[in-house]
Amino acid sequence: MSEEILINVTPQETRVAIAEEGVVQELHIERSTSLGLVGNIYRGTVCRVLPGMQSAFVEIGLQRAAFLHVADVLECTNPNQEKTIQEVLHEGQPLMVQVVKEPIGTKGARLTTQISIAGRFLVYLPQQDHIGVSQRIEDEAEREILRDRLIGLLPENHQGGYIIRTMSETATDDELRADIAYLDKVWANIQAASHGAMDRTLVFQDLSLPMRILRDVVNEKTERIVVDSRETFQKLSEFSELYAARALSRLEHYQGERPLFDMYNVEVEIEKAMSRKVELKSGGYLIFDQTEALTTVDVNTGGFVSGKSLSDTIFKTNLEASQCIARQLRLRNLGGIIIIDFIDMISKDHQEAVLNELKRNLERDHARTSVSDFSALGLVEMTRKRTRESLAHITCEPCPTCTGKGEIKTAQTICYEILREIVREHRQFNPREFRIVAAPDVIDLFLEEENQFLAQLGDFIGKPITLQAEGSFRQEQYDIVLS
Repeated sequence: MSEEILINVTPQETRVAIAEEGVVQELHIERSTSLGLVGNIYRGTVCRVLPGMQSAFVEIGLQRAAFLHVADVLECTNPNQEKTIQEVLHEGQPLMVQVVKEPIGTKGARLTTQISIAGRFLVYLPQQDHIGVSQRIEDEAEREILRDRLIGLLPENHQGGYIIRTMSETATDDELRADIAYLDKVWANIQAASHGAMDRTLVFQDLSLPMRILRDVVNEKTERIVVDSRETFQKLSEFSELYAARALSRLEHYQGERPLFDMYNVEVEIEKAMSRKVELKSGGYLIFDQTEALTTVDVNTGGFVSGKSLSDTIFKTNLEASQCIARQLRLRNLGGIIIIDFIDMISKDHQEAVLNELKRNLERDHARTSVSDFSALGLVEMTRKRTRESLAHITCEPCPTCTGKGEIKTAQTICYEILREIVREHRQFNPREFRIVAAPDVIDLFLEEENQFLAQLGDFIGKPITLQAEGSFRQEQYDIVLS
């Protein structure tokens, strides 16, 4: 399956779209005001140790203190001599840490003291001595061959361990040696920078988004890497010559008059990915609801009635939904717990086929996923590893009118709230007059349908009540002025 990588660069942000067979599958956004933190190494300061949670908070110079769990502290991971976090950390202690998960929502960044430096084919573990192999390489014989091959390429008395990445399967010996040399040089620079660094400062910053894509995503399936910025194209060309030679011939500088993302319909896909409703080709549709704790996906047949029977229609809709859900999870970068409410199927064979289709499409996902069987309520529970903010969290904010609820009170509800508030104000104070300042729709309702209740209240409290429409007010906003 052919793959294209489209890179759109502006001074404000860089956007990368990954398309397969012309269909956008993934979208990455990095803004100049909030560059990605994963992979960055800091000289931090422990500000609080929590023995009850076996964790600590570390100040690294960000708005919120970052979180460090005992499982991510190198000194606490020795199975022969396990230690508690309070035995190795104390408040005020300087510490070199690496970010493994971006700050998400109200949560600070997740840290580790187990430093790892990613190359194109290898991940260097300078504080460890074992050689691991990517879990995506499942054949045990192939894993042993790769491990032995790397050991044979390492210089004598070489310090540190490695994780062999999937792309190493097709790498030449010269490419692996170049990766080893590059990683050694990066680690030497990090050590030199950390010695003179002040507390709560950045010691090492990972590559920019386009370079990370070139390092981590480009593979034998990638046919083209199209960049619309000459400066970025030149930087990527230089980077490719040194560390990703096979990507060099696939790099293209886009100079067309139409914007790159318009040319490949990426902007349309971004708009769809920010919509709550996603249409299926068959006429069915999906509803995505993202909350703080989890994401729910509801599958509906909509106008699809072309099956031989109702069960056949439901089965075909669920199959198509499985393909679309896997793609939307990648495109929206949804992570954490995901609950999928497929249309109820009586046939166990149909359930199994839909579940297998979902798993098959999730195999293309770079993030780690786990899918459970259908529950007793007909729901599928799954998880997707979350390491950065979702597309919605990056590009959107809660609606100021509904404050994220997705609904607002009706004008009639606001009218009744105002009437109750006037009664409370009347019992507490003794003004000469009440003036209601509210949105035009609320005032119109008081002048028409609710006019009788307003007059009755005026007679009850024995005070005049006047109305004032304020065009800048939202529907739920109002003031009661006492005079």
